[in-house]
Amino acid sequence: MSAAQIFNRIGQFGLGVALVGGVVNSALYNVDGGHRAVIFDRFSGIKKQVIGEGTHFFIPWVQRPVIFDVRSRPRNVPVVTGSKDLQNVNITLRILFRPVPDQLPKIYTILGPDYEERVLPSITTEVLKAVVAQFDAGELITQRDLVSQKVSDDLTERAAQFGVILDDISITHLTFGREFTQAVELKQVAQQEAEKARFLVEKAEQTKKATVISAEGDAQAAILLAKAFGDAGEGLVELHELKLLKILLINYLGLGRYLIYQGGQNLLLNVPTPGNN
Repeated sequence: MSAAQIFNRIGQFGLGVALVGGVVNSALYNVDGGHRAVIFDRFSGIKKQVIGEGTHFFIPWVQRPVIFDVRSRPRNVPVVTGSKDLQNVNITLRILFRPVPDQLPKIYTILGPDYEERVLPSITTEVLKAVVAQFDAGELITQRDLVSQKVSDDLTERAAQFGVILDDISITHLTFGREFTQAVELKQVAQQEAEKARFLVEKAEQTKKATVISAEGDAQAAILLAKAFGDAGEGLVELHELKLLKILLINYLGLGRYLIYQGGQNLLLNVPTPGNN
């Protein structure tokens, strides 16, 4: 065998290996971590087996792998709805979702690979409208935990019907219409004015009570004084007159002079006549 024939054989063998390698490589696919795959067969449809992580074989042209992400992913769903007292409510729900791996063939068959776009907005809107309508605007604020829990329970139950797991549900945004916001502000101002008015009324009441107590004290003092005059008779009046006369004489005669009252008559002792030493 000549060298040319040997090289020709080697070339043919290498070409065969390359062709086989290309065919084998085209029949392989990888499933990364956190993903699963289902196989679509042109003759039998979606196979029920769910393929796990790793490298796997499939029949080119006849079969096609469909890769799904089974890790939790976030999604925000905004909804505009009405409360029990007919107030407009803007509410946004943040959801962490993932598919049930064993139900991926069913999910792909019924909903397709974009199942979250088909399911989450519709069921979230449905549940939020139903739950929010059970509370008035004030309760949505004061009972937010209860509202969130009820939304979580109802939405988890609805998502499970489509093979979707909701790992977390939270209300991230909750606002009301402009009219309701203005009404709340006016109510707060009115409450502040009412508190101020109540304070002024209480202050006036205390001032009134103080005035009444003072008047009652003055009246009681007058009654006691009148009673004293009634009990002492004219003697009390005469005593006051004598005190007044004493003050006048002391001022007129100077210090050291004194007034003696005896037997109901006024006697001046050691009182010189004006002008005499």
